[in-house]
Amino acid sequence: MNTCAPPLVDQLQPVPLTATTPGSTARRRVLAVGLIGPGRVGSALLAQLRAAQPRLARDAGLDLRLCGVAASKRMWLDCDDPELRVGLGSGAERAQIWRPGNLDEFAAHVTGDDGRHALLIDCSANDAVAERYADWLAAGIHVVTPNKLAGSGPLARWQAIRTACAHGGARFRYEATVCAGLPIVQTLRDLLDTGDELLAIDGMFSGTLAWLCNRHDGNHPFSSLVREAHALGYTEPDPRNDLSGMDVARKLVILAREAGWPLSLEEVDVQSLVPAELAALSPEAFMQRLPELDAPMASQLAAARADGGVLRHVASLDRHGHASVKLVVLPADHTFAHTRLTDNIVQFTTGRYCDNPLVVQGPGAGPEVTAAGVFTDLLRIAESLGVRA
Repeated sequence: MNTCAPPLVDQLQPVPLTATTPGSTARRRVLAVGLIGPGRVGSALLAQLRAAQPRLARDAGLDLRLCGVAASKRMWLDCDDPELRVGLGSGAERAQIWRPGNLDEFAAHVTGDDGRHALLIDCSANDAVAERYADWLAAGIHVVTPNKLAGSGPLARWQAIRTACAHGGARFRYEATVCAGLPIVQTLRDLLDTGDELLAIDGMFSGTLAWLCNRHDGNHPFSSLVREAHALGYTEPDPRNDLSGMDVARKLVILAREAGWPLSLEEVDVQSLVPAELAALSPEAFMQRLPELDAPMASQLAAARADGGVLRHVASLDRHGHASVKLVVLPADHTFAHTRLTDNIVQFTTGRYCDNPLVVQGPGAGPEVTAAGVFTDLLRIAESLGVRA
């Protein structure tokens, strides 16, 4: 599901996060923030930051300062417009001051020249932005993102990001890359850091495919359910991006690398629900031929029922680093057989949680919960910051 849609600039109205609160003390920490990608997730995050800013300043001594917002071709900086009034009004009445987009200038502006703590949030889905993470981190700029491209892209780039964190002292957090706001990456990290042994990770990582599996009961053709999910906004604009399983594979790669396995996307055994003859079509032509999925999906459903089981789309990572993403038949009493709507569910089997695996379940998609996952990462970084004069 796409949670980083291109921005509708005229609808974006970020509000300054620079208000001074009475009772400020010498222990107040200042964090300069720059947002890249003011789409659905970015806009939701700006609203959450705005709502929390007074409380954080009052109760936690944390002064969040929004220094800039960068879209694909434009950027808005607080030095031009202290209130960052992005896209207000229309025509000659438009109260916005923008510059052509330039990520180098943007990062330099957020960092400033006063030694302050700086953090960049990448809510885009742009590989060119992910290419800059290592340089930013090496320069001491913290990075938070729901963008899966860095964590699941070329292994050399991922290793460069980790090296930059180790040498530059900046932190890179990416909880929202896997299941939005659910604490999946942090749970895995906590298990490993406390000495537990990871035996397996299994999960339903796609809210779209979870919904389709829950609804596919034989009463309606599979194609009609895909069309319904598309109309509800549960799928990507091109549903093949969900049905192919590649988005799920990226999440599995992120978790594998977090666990210490140098897994690449090409090494994941992915069984797409899209036949090869439909994969190369235009989105419009694919939607027209969608009913061609009905017979094979009906056959798989019948086979599952004959075995007394249910069909579920499951991603698995075993203790040897082997990863797979496919449609499987599970027993009717399996934990994954009772998920609701678009829920994600992830099961950790470890040395401690062996007979009864640790399960994390809940909504795993949507701009609000994804933004909350990003916000949580920001706060975890802020907690570690010292006071700078």
